[in-house]
Amino acid sequence: MDRIRIVGGRPLNGRIAISGAKNATLPLMIASLLTDEPLVLENVPRLADVALLQRILGNHGVDVMVGGKRPGDGEYDGQTLHISAKRIVDTTAPYDLVSRMRASFWVIAPLVARMGVAKVSLPGGCAIGTRPVDLLLMALRNLGADIEIDGGYVLAKAPNGLTGGEIVFPKVTVGGTHTALMAAVLAHGPSLIENAAREPEIVDVADCLIKMGARIKGAGTSRIEVEGVARLDGTRHRVLSDRIETGTYAMAVAMAGGDVMLEGARPELLQSALDVLVEAGAEIAVTNEGIRVRRNGAGIAPVDVTTAPFPGFPTDLQAQLMALMTRAKGTSRITETIFENRFMHVQELARFGADIKLDGETATIAGVPRLKGAPVMATDLRASVSLVIAALAAEGETLVNRVYHLDRGFERLENKLINCGAEIERISA
Repeated sequence: MDRIRIVGGRPLNGRIAISGAKNATLPLMIASLLTDEPLVLENVPRLADVALLQRILGNHGVDVMVGGKRPGDGEYDGQTLHISAKRIVDTTAPYDLVSRMRASFWVIAPLVARMGVAKVSLPGGCAIGTRPVDLLLMALRNLGADIEIDGGYVLAKAPNGLTGGEIVFPKVTVGGTHTALMAAVLAHGPSLIENAAREPEIVDVADCLIKMGARIKGAGTSRIEVEGVARLDGTRHRVLSDRIETGTYAMAVAMAGGDVMLEGARPELLQSALDVLVEAGAEIAVTNEGIRVRRNGAGIAPVDVTTAPFPGFPTDLQAQLMALMTRAKGTSRITETIFENRFMHVQELARFGADIKLDGETATIAGVPRLKGAPVMATDLRASVSLVIAALAAEGETLVNRVYHLDRGFERLENKLINCGAEIERISA
């Protein structure tokens, strides 16, 4: 199993190209099941989760062709996927595939919407809490699907098609909103989604669906209106830039020091996180090229942050911020309100010498004057990159184990950091 070796103490200087957003790519790929015409996705990141979803879609009879680089493309330009679900040969998504990635459960919506039936295994993915699918199933029931759960599988039926309806989510849910959108676009009649997630990735998927012929109003607000259509067409769509990758590298620069241009980054996608970084002492400048992040020798100031749905501070940047705060000059508090069990990185950060105390959903971080490199183990996708951030500023050598978590969500992370002067290498087993 691969490991990553990092020797800390080097500032980051240079340019990092921000990849396409994983959290938009996966539902966009799944949306291909809604049409028998080709869907072409540009700027798709090279990630383990993307490759796994290709396998899952292939199981349904979907053909996925990966385009090569065009003349003039740079090393980190995203892939182009040509996806064709002309003929769906199987409406079952088996346990051995779905259990490896939660988002793959979302195939249930387009399958039942287009084919009238779907049998999908209950999901797996990161071990950061239960993240139940009850709200996703509620959305499908409200659109007329008959739902049964048997032997670890969800069987959804709508032999005469789904029917428009009203979906009121009791709490904000990204997965539920994606599911409701993909089900409603082919339902008979109008649908209303209340308390919808407002994340930029929801808007990106809605924009693509609109290009395919869907009638959607209000994406990006808490109230989305959908008028169902009989069929959707193919289209070409470019995936938006990854705000979590942007925030991660911005925090890495704030931690290690230096001056880095994050090419293609869009500040409006993560303004709350950028505001926190400025409060912590980083210099943020927005340019036509992206976002420039700098930190001089003044040190890191402590901050108090509570995670919240968009436009609040993202839960997917909580672990990275915690790593940064381990070196702050003072005491910080981070409260996690989205997922339980999302503090598993605390024990690993402590191996660097971090001083972190947990009380329920709040972590109190007392900044320390130095961190020391150590062998550490990644526990989930975002936690794993927090260990990389800590290692960049730690004295001596760090070995990060179980880096397959990193490969699920960060494209060529070590290469991007090496190009900015970090001493980091992948050690293959």
